[in-house]
Amino acid sequence: MAAPQNYLAVIKVIGVGGGGVNAINRMIEVGLKGVEFIAINTDAQALLMSDADVKLDVGRELTRGLGAGANPAVGRKAAEDHREEIEEVLKGADMVFVTAGEGGGTGTGGAPVVANIARSLGALTIGVVTRPFTFEGRRRANQAEDGIAELREEVDTLIVIPNDRLLSISDRQVSVLDAFKSADQVLLSGVQGITDLITTPGLINLDFADVKSVMSEAGSALMGIGSARGDDRAVAAAEMAISSPLLEASIDGARGVLLSISGGSDLGLFEINEAAQLVSEAAHPEANIIFGAVIDDALGDEVRVTVIAAGFDGGQPPAKRDNILGSTSAKQREEPAPVRASESRPSFGSLGSVTPKEAQEPTPEPVNEVQVAPPVPPSRAYSDSAAEELDVPDFLK
Repeated sequence: MAAPQNYLAVIKVIGVGGGGVNAINRMIEVGLKGVEFIAINTDAQALLMSDADVKLDVGRELTRGLGAGANPAVGRKAAEDHREEIEEVLKGADMVFVTAGEGGGTGTGGAPVVANIARSLGALTIGVVTRPFTFEGRRRANQAEDGIAELREEVDTLIVIPNDRLLSISDRQVSVLDAFKSADQVLLSGVQGITDLITTPGLINLDFADVKSVMSEAGSALMGIGSARGDDRAVAAAEMAISSPLLEASIDGARGVLLSISGGSDLGLFEINEAAQLVSEAAHPEANIIFGAVIDDALGDEVRVTVIAAGFDGGQPPAKRDNILGSTSAKQREEPAPVRASESRPSFGSLGSVTPKEAQEPTPEPVNEVQVAPPVPPSRAYSDSAAEELDVPDFLK
C-alpha cells in the first residue's frame, strides 16, 4: 500500500540578513501558521537569537560569523559559497517568501541568490522587502536600490515597503526601536495576507493554484493594508487598503489582484461583496481578481483587508497622483478625474498610493486635461499636509 501523500502546499519563509531574520522572528511571535521558517545570516550571534525552524550560518569562512559589514558583495559571496546548503533547505517548497531589509550587506547581496535558487527549484518565489529609512543614510539607500533591482530579476513577484512611509502612520514620539518593529509588522502583514488564504480554511476558500495565477511572473507588486470596525467596516477597510500611505503608486492598471478579507464569525457575504467591488473598480477592467475570506474570531468586530496588486503593463505600477493622504481638491471631489499616467513625482521607488474610489472612475476626457489643474512645483507632489513630514523628517531639517 502506497504511503499517504501530503497534498498541502509547502510554504517556506526565508529571512535573509538582520532585517529579514528580525521579520521572521516577528512572524513566529504572532503565530503565523502553516509555514516553515528559515533564517539565513552571516552574523552568527544574531542567528542564535532566532526561533526559526532552520538556521543557516552562511559565509563562515568569509566573515567568521561576524556579519557582512553592510557590504552587499560580501553577502552575495557568502550566499553563493553555501548555495548547496540553501538548495537543500528549500527543496520541496511550492512557495517561497524571501524577506529582507534592503540596504545592508547580507540581505541586499544574499536575497537575490536565495531567490534564484528557490525559483530554479520550481517554487513560486515572492520577495517582500523594505527600503531603508532616510535617516539610515545615502549609502544604504543606494545599495537598497541596486539590491531591489537585482532581486526583481530573480522573483516572480516583488513587494517593496518603503520604511519612510511608516512615518506617516506613526506618532511623532515613536522611538527608533518601535519604528523598526512597525516595519517588521508590515512585512508580516504582506506574508500573512497571502499565506492565510492558502493555509486557513475560509468562508471563501482559495488554493495555491489561485494565488499562483496572480503572482507567477507578475513583476513589481503593491500591497495595501486596512482595518475597520462599525458600520460599513469591510468597505472602510478596503478603502484604507487601496489608499494606504504605505504605498507609493496606484493600483490602476493592475491585471492581477489578490484580496484577503479577515473577520469574525459575523462577517457577512454582502460585506465581502461590497469590499471586493470597491477593489475591482480600482484595478484594470480586465483584472484577474482572486479573493478569499478568512474567519478569525480573535478579531472580534474588526475586519482586516489586505490587497496585493500585480501584473502591471511594463512590469511597473503607474506613477502616483498628488491627492495622497486625503488631500483631494474640491474640484476632484466633484468631478471624476482621468487617469494621470503621465504625472509623476520624486518617489522612493516602485510602490505608491491610490486615490479615493470616486477619483478612479474612467472618463472619456483626454489625459491632457490634467494640465488644467493648478501648477504644482515638481519638488512638492504632496499638498501641505502631514505627508510633507514624510519626505523630510524634522530631525533631518
